[in-house]
Amino acid sequence: MTRRIVLLSVLIAVLTIGGAIFAAGCSRNAPPAPGLETPPEASSGSPSGVVGIPGGSFLMGCSPDDKECDYNEKPAHQVTVKHFSMDVTQVTQAQFKAVMGKNPSKFQPCPTCPVDAISWSDAHDYCAKVGKRLPTEAEWEFAARGGTAGARYADVDSIAWYANNADEKTHPVATKKPNDYGLYDMLGNVLEWCADWYDGEYYAKAPSDNPQGPAAGGTHVLRGGSWVDPAKNVRASTRGWFSPTSRYFVFTAGFRCARDEK
Repeated sequence: MTRRIVLLSVLIAVLTIGGAIFAAGCSRNAPPAPGLETPPEASSGSPSGVVGIPGGSFLMGCSPDDKECDYNEKPAHQVTVKHFSMDVTQVTQAQFKAVMGKNPSKFQPCPTCPVDAISWSDAHDYCAKVGKRLPTEAEWEFAARGGTAGARYADVDSIAWYANNADEKTHPVATKKPNDYGLYDMLGNVLEWCADWYDGEYYAKAPSDNPQGPAAGGTHVLRGGSWVDPAKNVRASTRGWFSPTSRYFVFTAGFRCARDEK
């Protein structure tokens, strides 16, 4: 995903949502799904809503035989990440409000929908307050792939809320098929902030061992595609970016947290 695609997503969202949805509020969202006030337990049975992601090596960037890759997804390169844990779901409106005392989402009230209209700074601060952090871009992609090498871990309609099926809104988390790590909505619903600064040429010079992204920059990485994106953007290697303080009208942006493990 190039910057023009990110900006186009925002523009499309503004035009498609318009006054009707703002006037109606978020009554168009599905009612909160029973039992999802707290994220579902991970496949490991973790009651904390996180799942361990084993360390390992993978091919980061444009997937083999993927014809939709953009320039910033290349060159594909071998990367190794350490063992870490990640939230099973995107952070919900209810979770964000409980910790931060506010809910900036455009699509509310929907406690079990992912929080949206979130800046990188909002996401960073939330993760810090709950004793976690944002995932690195390499960790995010490793987790999103779920052990697969393809552009998606399953058929896009079965795993993601995106432009073709989302009805111009977010949806409660964990209502699509998870990947093999037990992670829901790694593709679609809302874009997810990563810790890294963005550099479109970074892959050509990135270290192979636990890359942390550029040392500095003006924008941060967004991954995974969102409810407003076409299928082309809802792929494991698609990269987007935006200013760390931007929030207004970026109601395609959300996040999930990660943490280090020994």
